[in-house]
Amino acid sequence: MAEASHQNSPDPYAAAGVDTAAGDVAVELMKTAVRRTHGPEVLGGVGGFAGLFDASALRDFERPLLATSTDGVGTKVAIAQAIDKHDTVGLDLVGMVVDDIVVVGAKPLFMTDYIACGKLVPERIADIVAGIARGCAETGTALVGGETAEHPGLLGPNDYDIAGAATGVVEASRILGAQRVRAGDAVLAVESSGLHSNGYSLVRHIVAGRGIRYADRAPDLGVNGATWGEALLEPTRLYTTPLLALAAEHGDALHALSHVTGGGIAANLARVLPAGTWVDVDRSTWSPPPVFRILAEAGDLDLTDTEGTWNLGIGFLVVIDEAVADAAASALTAGGLPAWRVGTVRGDARPEGDYEQGAKGVDGGAVRLVGGYRADAPATDGAK
Repeated sequence: MAEASHQNSPDPYAAAGVDTAAGDVAVELMKTAVRRTHGPEVLGGVGGFAGLFDASALRDFERPLLATSTDGVGTKVAIAQAIDKHDTVGLDLVGMVVDDIVVVGAKPLFMTDYIACGKLVPERIADIVAGIARGCAETGTALVGGETAEHPGLLGPNDYDIAGAATGVVEASRILGAQRVRAGDAVLAVESSGLHSNGYSLVRHIVAGRGIRYADRAPDLGVNGATWGEALLEPTRLYTTPLLALAAEHGDALHALSHVTGGGIAANLARVLPAGTWVDVDRSTWSPPPVFRILAEAGDLDLTDTEGTWNLGIGFLVVIDEAVADAAASALTAGGLPAWRVGTVRGDARPEGDYEQGAKGVDGGAVRLVGGYRADAPATDGAK
C-alpha cells in the first residue's frame, strides 16, 4: 500500500517547475526536421546521450585539421520572444557558428545545439530546432545532438537562450588565413541580409527609446509588409556553400575570408590580415540598406558611429588574388550573393589615420573605412 501511495503522489520535479514530459513531446516534434540533416555518416537517432558521426572519410585527407566554433544569437532572441515568433533564430545560430569555421576554409561536418528556457513549451522548442535544422540542411551540416534545459526561477516562463557548436574539417595545406595574404590582393565585400545577429542591444535600445512597438508596421525597413519585429528578425544569410565553392574553384588564389560579426567591418577584416599590411575600405562602393539608416536616424546617430557595432550591409569579406577578383565577384553575384570590390591590401608605408589594428587578441593588419557611403544605390551596383 505504501508503494501505491508513492506512485500516485505528484511528481516533485514537476512541482518544482520542470516538466520532463513536455521535453519528451518537444523531442517528438523536432525529430523529423533533425533527421533531414542526417546523411549516412550519422549513426543512431535522436535522443541519445551523444551524437555519433562516422569520420572514415577523413582518411582521404593527407593531414585533416578539425575546426570548431561555438556561439549564440545574442539579444536578438528577445525580439523573437516579444512577438512570439521562433522559427528564424535557429537559422541565425547556424550562421553565427557554421560560417565562422568556413573562414578557415573548413567544410562543416556536424553541429550540436543547447536551448535553456524558463518553461518548456514543446511547440516553441520545435520551432527553434526546425530553424536550426533548416540552416544545417542548407549548409550540409548534420545536426547530431542537442540539449533543452528548463530553468524555472532563473529564466521567466517565456524566456530562452540558444547556443551551438559545430565541427568541420580542412586539409592542412588548404587552410585560409593571414599567412596566405599578400600586398596587392583584392578585398571583396559580400552583401549581408541585414543586421544578422549582432548589435541587437543597440537596436533594442533605439527602439525602446523611440517608443516603437514591435507590432508597428515598418514599410521602410526593406521587408515587404513586415512589422518592426518581423523585419528585425530577418535571418542571417548563410554563406557556407557558395564560399566553399569559391574556394574549390579558385584554389590557391583565395587567401582569406572574414565573417563580419561583432566588432564590425574594420575589426573583423584586420583579424585576417598579416601584421604590417593595411586596407582602406572604400565606403563609396556601397549603400548601407534601409534598416541601418533608419535605426541610426532613430538613435540620432551617424552611420559611421555604428561601424563598430553593425555590419552595415557586408556579411563577409573575401581576400583574393587580384588576377581572379573580378571573376570571383561576378560568380558570387550570379549565384545570388552580391559581391563587389571595397579595397586592396597594401604593404607600403601606412598613411596617418584612425586604423583598427588587429582585434580579438590577434596582432593582425590595419583597416579603416574611408570616404562617404553612397546615398541610395544598391550594393549590387558595386559589383564589377
